[in-house]
Amino acid sequence: MTRPAAPVTVLAIGGNALLSGGPRATIAEQFAAARQLARPVAELVRAGHRVVVTHGNGPQVGFIKRRADLAAELAPELPLLDLDMCVADSQGSIGYILVRGLSDALSAGSRPVALLTHTVVDPDDPAFARPTKPIGTHYERAEAERLAARHGWTVADDAGRGWRRVVPSPAPQAVVELDAVAALLDAGHVVVAGGGGGIPVTRGPDGALCGVEAVVDKDATSALLASALGADELIVTTGVERIALDWGTPRHRDLDRMDATQAHRYLAEGQFPEGSMGPKVRSALDFLASGGHRVLITSPGALSEALRGATGTRIAPTARMARIPDGNTMASEP
Repeated sequence: MTRPAAPVTVLAIGGNALLSGGPRATIAEQFAAARQLARPVAELVRAGHRVVVTHGNGPQVGFIKRRADLAAELAPELPLLDLDMCVADSQGSIGYILVRGLSDALSAGSRPVALLTHTVVDPDDPAFARPTKPIGTHYERAEAERLAARHGWTVADDAGRGWRRVVPSPAPQAVVELDAVAALLDAGHVVVAGGGGGIPVTRGPDGALCGVEAVVDKDATSALLASALGADELIVTTGVERIALDWGTPRHRDLDRMDATQAHRYLAEGQFPEGSMGPKVRSALDFLASGGHRVLITSPGALSEALRGATGTRIAPTARMARIPDGNTMASEP
């Protein structure tokens, strides 16, 4: 008798999760953060899940681009790097850090693998004409505008946290290495993939891939990857333990759970802004609409508690919210 395949969980880690020491976090601090993140991943593996870890790169890809630009000014023989190259660079360095952390936490039978991943986008996506994805350092407005004038950037306020460069963020259409991710999962590996939303590429008439100047939203790619893999659960980490309504007002209230209909309504009411929780909730809804069973949104530091049901916000398909017997997570009813 063939045993059913173990459930797949996709865990999306924010780009800031490794920078607990701030934007100048040392490499040692980033490895320490990866070891912390690895503990709940190991819990999932021990519970019988096949796990894909995705990660953001918003701060890092901006640092890489800025570093390359400054180096080229000092030494003109050094090449400038386009954003697709910067995303690839971030996949390698962050993947290395995460794999090292995961290797320390996992048993010998669950070796982690970091996979270079391309994400296909539409060259006619309107996002190319409307840059919205913040990358790199936060600046005071005057400094951001000075750098924008010097380098030809587009800059914008980042949810009141400072001004940052913004770049195009087209919608992901396909993950090129999907079959490789599935094969690695089936072989018992924990897979780090979709880093920074994936290296942004378009596909030509002959099938050839061409890099483009963009950074794909990692939560959107995570939802797409989770759907394509037939994952049961999508876990998204962010800066707060729970999603809240009326954030920052006297009416502030945290949400333990909601269904897709409620989430759609709150989005329409403007409860989840674009520069904050909006993209995460939309990605959760995309995943549920494609057949996903449940979504958990919480902070990296609270992830272990959230996996046990003690915190976090759970989003379930409409009218199907129910606790499984152990109370650890949300499950959809038949």
